[in-house]
Amino acid sequence: MNAEAGGAAAVAELDPEERLDLLLRDLRSTRKGLASREAARRLVRYGPNELRRRGGRRWPGELVRQVTHPLALLLWAAVLLAWWAGIAAVAVAIVVVIVVNAAFAFVQEMQAERAVETLAAYLPAHATVVRDGHVQQVEAVTLVPGDVLLIEEGDRISADARLIEGGIEVDLSPLTGEAMPAYRAADRVDVHVPLLSARDLVFSGTTCTEGEARAVVFATGMHTELGRIAALSERVEREISPLEAQVRRVAWLIAVIAVVMGVAFLPLAMFAAKLPFHDAVVFAVGLLVGNVPEGLLPVITLALALGVRELVRRGAVVKRLSAVETLGSTDVICTDKTGTLTENRMQVTAAWTAAGQRDLADIPATGALPDEEALCALATVMAWCNNAQLDAPGGPVGDATELALLAAAGRLGCGVGTDERDAGRRRQFHFDPVRKLMSTVDQRDDDRLWIDVKGAPEALLPRCDSIRQADGTVGPLTEQRRRTIAAQVDAFARQGLRVLAAAERQLTADAGLPERREEVEVRLVFLGLVAMADPPRPEVADAVARCHSAGIRIIVVTGDHALTATAIAGQVGIGGPSPKVVTGDVLDHMPEHRRPPLASSRNWANQWTGRSPIGAHRRHQWCRPPDEPRLEGPQPPGRSPCDGLRHHHDRGS
Repeated sequence: MNAEAGGAAAVAELDPEERLDLLLRDLRSTRKGLASREAARRLVRYGPNELRRRGGRRWPGELVRQVTHPLALLLWAAVLLAWWAGIAAVAVAIVVVIVVNAAFAFVQEMQAERAVETLAAYLPAHATVVRDGHVQQVEAVTLVPGDVLLIEEGDRISADARLIEGGIEVDLSPLTGEAMPAYRAADRVDVHVPLLSARDLVFSGTTCTEGEARAVVFATGMHTELGRIAALSERVEREISPLEAQVRRVAWLIAVIAVVMGVAFLPLAMFAAKLPFHDAVVFAVGLLVGNVPEGLLPVITLALALGVRELVRRGAVVKRLSAVETLGSTDVICTDKTGTLTENRMQVTAAWTAAGQRDLADIPATGALPDEEALCALATVMAWCNNAQLDAPGGPVGDATELALLAAAGRLGCGVGTDERDAGRRRQFHFDPVRKLMSTVDQRDDDRLWIDVKGAPEALLPRCDSIRQADGTVGPLTEQRRRTIAAQVDAFARQGLRVLAAAERQLTADAGLPERREEVEVRLVFLGLVAMADPPRPEVADAVARCHSAGIRIIVVTGDHALTATAIAGQVGIGGPSPKVVTGDVLDHMPEHRRPPLASSRNWANQWTGRSPIGAHRRHQWCRPPDEPRLEGPQPPGRSPCDGLRHHHDRGS
């Protein structure tokens, strides 16, 4: 155990974002991996690469809890009194009720205690490494920091590692909840960014969806990002649900009434009815036992089980029986915007170029090229810097946003077929959540190489130094024009529209194919803005109104522009006339003393960004009313659906 503690300290001191040669030095490793003997020594020091419970098994305590909660204790007292009074049949019946109910409830409750086992299922059984200079397959639990890991398409990554060769696409959804794969490559070096945003790091439990790479392991087991989530899930203390608190109060009330009635009956039986003392005591005990509701406990359990069955039939995942009642005590709902409040059915409604704003509804769907040169250039980049397929055999394939851009480009007469686009593509730099950009290098109809870029306006505009003017010529991007573009972005966002910007640059004839992203996304020609509508679901406004009538606050959590989030929230009735909008960066740096006013505010339409599991856990805590208990834990730098999961389970949902 001391060796493992020393290993933990060593891992904590590592900086996986430092220069690769320094990281290899700190790990005492090389690009050729470790020797088998050294790997065995490190396995003793760092411990096995697995997720483990801290504190041992919990089922004995859970089983004891099922037979010692207040109502069960009241029934046990009734058993003892009935047995002492000679009413053996009643005593046995009550014991059967206690045991059957405890067994049924125990099986249901233990489902909530499998958070670590669920996370452990993300880890593979074997991994491919370089040891003793040779590629070999080993058990994933034997991986240690310093191992060189080989990653191929379809592999589930076994540990947190830094890429040293190649590039891959990685499904980070177990950690971030993002469905789209992220591109990670050895040459995408990032420093001073959250670990999950670093483009040269891969993480345990994620899956390689495309490409090949080699990586050096810097963290294993409970020291990985997945391990930190597992540790966080175990650190949560179990809270009493509202139903359990009510049952406890009822149990004490019944006990007091039964005892008072039993004691009060003794003098009446002895002096009024002239019963012997022994008979009076037996009669008082029978009266006391009769006041204990033996059927209350199984009735509660059965009613909750029926409620769970109904929720499961409607597609809900329920881990605890008390979740059924806890749902009725909900006072805050945090909801995503895209696909939850909205239909996730994007449609380009307007475009803006130096020639002004054009509504696509005013352009006939004839496929003819528009007169404006700038609008044509914008539509061309929308079609080329795109991976969606409108003409796929089984129907449209791809992201809803990219499908909408392709459809709009086709309407403007600048569409491009999938085969033509793939044949002309020379390089692709996948969408980067840190840079908020996607770039491609394409060989278009004129056989010249063009750089095509699309992304968030606030990220793309600073990388442009010129603009495509209304007549098609290129002019300087002055400060006045930048302010005009920023004002147009805000105008679109206030209408609840999602806004993307596009830019391009033509490479000179003697320029080679750029290898690095930093060489591509510079000195760009700004083309214009595209505004897309994602209409709210028709049933959302009524659901929001019913939540508000029940006293439930609703908080919108989205990665979209703050003004867009505010507009959509207003359309469905969230936020009121003066909604409070807080970005993720602002919230992360907000002083603790300002949390209570935020938590108690009823006018929320928030934009929270970031991808840290611990960060999301912290924001979840800040949503809670200030008088509720909070979870305390480390807040390392660097959002996941996993971290809040255990807390919801422990509160019954």
